[in-house]
Amino acid sequence: MATMKSLTQLDQLNLDATTKQQVTDIVQTLLDQAQQEIRAQEIKIQALTLELAHLRCIRFGRKSESLPPFEHPSLFEESVLADIAAVNAEIEQIDTSPSKDSKPKSPRSRAGRQPLPEHLPRVEHRHEPQSCQCSQCGSDLVKIGEDVTEQLDVEPAKFFVHRHIRPQYACRTCETVTAEPVPPAVIDGGMAAPGLLAWVVTSKYLNHLPLYRLEQMAAREQVTLSSSTLAEWVGRTGVALQPLVDRLIWHLLQGNMLHADETPVAQLEPGNGKTRKAYLWAYRSNDLDPGPRIVIFDYQAGRSGRHAQNFLQNWQGHLLVDDYGGYKPLFSRTVLPCIELGCWAHARRKFFDLHKANASPMAFEALQRIGALYAIEAEGKHLSSEARQQLRAEKSLPALDALLDALQEWLTQTRLQTANGGGSARALDYTLKRWKSLIRYSQTGHLPIDNNPVENVIRPIAIGKKNWLFTGSERAGQRAAAIQTLFGTAKLNNINPATWLKETLTKLPAWPNNRIDELLPLTPEFIKSLK
Repeated sequence: MATMKSLTQLDQLNLDATTKQQVTDIVQTLLDQAQQEIRAQEIKIQALTLELAHLRCIRFGRKSESLPPFEHPSLFEESVLADIAAVNAEIEQIDTSPSKDSKPKSPRSRAGRQPLPEHLPRVEHRHEPQSCQCSQCGSDLVKIGEDVTEQLDVEPAKFFVHRHIRPQYACRTCETVTAEPVPPAVIDGGMAAPGLLAWVVTSKYLNHLPLYRLEQMAAREQVTLSSSTLAEWVGRTGVALQPLVDRLIWHLLQGNMLHADETPVAQLEPGNGKTRKAYLWAYRSNDLDPGPRIVIFDYQAGRSGRHAQNFLQNWQGHLLVDDYGGYKPLFSRTVLPCIELGCWAHARRKFFDLHKANASPMAFEALQRIGALYAIEAEGKHLSSEARQQLRAEKSLPALDALLDALQEWLTQTRLQTANGGGSARALDYTLKRWKSLIRYSQTGHLPIDNNPVENVIRPIAIGKKNWLFTGSERAGQRAAAIQTLFGTAKLNNINPATWLKETLTKLPAWPNNRIDELLPLTPEFIKSLK
C-alpha cells in the first residue's frame, strides 16, 4: 500500500517522462531496502524474544518442558498454600471455641495422607483411661479394640563417644603382655568414628553444607570441631574412597553405550580471590542395558574435548551427547571410533523454547510429532530389549508413513518455507543436521532416545552450586567429583548413600583388595554375580 501511494503521488508532479522514471526507480529501490531492513529486524526481534524467554525460564520458570493444558501456577504457589493452611487453622480455632451449643466434632479425614514407611522404628505410647469403670454406671469396662494413629518425628544429629577398652594380660612365665590390637580405622589415631566421618562427608557433598556450618552445629551440642579438622577428615576420607571410584570407572567402561554431558563450576584461583570456570564431566551407564547403574563425575580445568578423549581412551560404543564440538573427534577418529547418538530432548527443547516465546504454531506441531515418539518409548519402557526393538520397528522406524519418516519430511518442507536467521530456522536446522544420529536409537531395542538420564544426575549438583558457590582448588574439585560419583551411583541403585558410606568406612580399612567390588554402591544382585 505504501509503495502504491508513493508512486501515485509522483503522477501529480509536473515531471517529464525520463525524470519521472528515474525518481520512480529511486523510490522503488528505497522501499525495497526498507522492506529488507524491516524483515531483518523482525528476525532479530524473534531471536531476541526467544533468548529472553529462555533466560526468564532459567531465572523464574519451571524446569519441566511439558505442555500443560492450563497456565503455569504462580511462582508463589508455596506461599499461597501456606496461607490457605493458616486460614483453615484460624477457622478451626474459631469453630472449636467453647460455647454452650458446641458439639463434639468428628475427626478430620486423613484419607489423602501417605502411610508412613514400614522400615522406620516405632516408639509406642499407650494412652489408657484413668479408670476402668464406666463413668455412668460404675461397671467394669471391656476392651473391644484400639485406635492407632502415627506421627512422624526426627532426631537431629546426636553426638556420642565410643570407648574402646583393651584389657592387657601378662604372662609371668614368658614375661609378655597380650592385648587386642586397635581396630583399624580410615584415619589412624584419629578421634572420628566412621559414623562421624560419614556425617561430615554426607553433609558436605550430599546436603551441600559448608564445613563452617557443621562446626556451628557441633558447637550447639558443646562439641568442638574446627573447620580445619573437618577439612582434614574430608581430605583423608576422599583418598581412602578413591579405589572404589576407580573400580566404578572400570565397570562403567565395560558397557557398550554411555551418556555424556558436562556442567560448568567455578574454581577459586589461589592468591587473588577470583574464580575461573572449570567443568564437571558426567558419564552415565545405559538404563536399557542389563547390569549396574553407574554415574562417573570427572572434574577437569576446562571444556576441551581432550578431557572426554582422555577419560574414554580406547572405549568404543554408542555415545549419546548433545551437539557440543568437543565430542566430535571421538566419532571421527580412524582407530576405534565411537558411534554418535543424538538427543531428542535437546532437539525438542529448541521447539519448546520457540513455542514458549511466541506460541509458534510450527513449534507446537513439532512438539506434537516428537511427543508421539516419546509415547512409543513410554509404551515400551518395561519391555525386554527384543520386544522394544519390535515395537520401534512397527511404530517409529523410518518407513513409508512411519512417524520418523513423516517427521523428517515435514521438517524438510517446513524449513524450505522458513527464512534464515530466526529461532524457527535454528530449531529446524538443529534437528535436520543431526538426523542420522537422532534416529539410530529406533533401529535397536537397547539404545535410549535422549540424554535425560545424565542430565538428571547432574541437576542436583547444579542446585548445590548455589550453596557452595565454587571449589577451593582443582584437587578439591576432583575429590568432590569422586565422592559425588559414589553418592550418585548409590542413589541410582536405590541405596541410602549415608548408610552405605558409614558401613563402607567401617569395613574399608581391613577389607582385602581382591574383594573391593563387594563394597561398591551397586545392587546386591550385581555384587552377588561378581563372586
